[in-house]
Amino acid sequence: MTAPETLQPIAAGVEIVAGAVTALFVPGDRPERFAKAAASGADVVIIDLEDAVAAGEKPLALASAVDALARGGLRALVRVNPVGTATHGSEVKALLALAELQHHGLLGIVVPKAEEGEALAGLRAALPADLALVPLVESALGVVRAQELALVPGVTRLAFGAIDFALDINADGGDRFLDHARSSLVLASRAGGIAAPLDSPSIEIRDAGRVAESARLARNFGFGGKLCIHPAQVPIVNAEFQPTESDIEWARLVIGAEGGAAQVEGQMIDRPVTERAKRILEQARKGASHG
Repeated sequence: MTAPETLQPIAAGVEIVAGAVTALFVPGDRPERFAKAAASGADVVIIDLEDAVAAGEKPLALASAVDALARGGLRALVRVNPVGTATHGSEVKALLALAELQHHGLLGIVVPKAEEGEALAGLRAALPADLALVPLVESALGVVRAQELALVPGVTRLAFGAIDFALDINADGGDRFLDHARSSLVLASRAGGIAAPLDSPSIEIRDAGRVAESARLARNFGFGGKLCIHPAQVPIVNAEFQPTESDIEWARLVIGAEGGAAQVEGQMIDRPVTERAKRILEQARKGASHG
């Protein structure tokens, strides 16, 4: 069987997922939405078999996901149901079989309610090396064990599920009350040497200002990107994760002053400041090439 002419060679799923800023969920039982999600501008699509799908529709959602990814025209992550649930084993089995096809579009697996490093290690061992594995941390136990999860060999990056986490600890879902959890995932990822995590999606869809504020918060915490639940969120999140014109101007001034004792806008310039400036300019360059 030869690859469709429209299918172009791409990098491995691990590389794509590790570098993604936006990851857009699409319900697995709504295959008519798959193409729209793929055309949204999101760096990666996540076909959801869990929260967005009613219990009775999960087999249909799995079949729809496998069919779409087997045809080669769509590339996506798949969020399976949590370890220990009734459908988890059959979903993983079907996705592993899909990964054996020569021209499949599976980029990897998202594991919700991630808490057990041993379970992740077992799944990682079964997955082809080029497929991504993303633990979604959504509980107090998951946050406490974030370092353990980040250190599982082959985990691509962590992701944060704020709504379920807030429910688990009986907290208000407002961002202020989740600061510790967010910082924990960022620190665990950095210490584990993996890509910066993906932040929880904003529950706002129509209020662009609130979406932008949530994305800006995530960026300032040190997240590398954000989950999205609607295509309208994608361009807003992408924009907030790019350096502003004032950021770029400041970085250029700093680089211009590098090499001696100097001040820029009242700040003493030393190595950490110049390194941050270089990082901003590199991020701007990548953003320009991405656009």
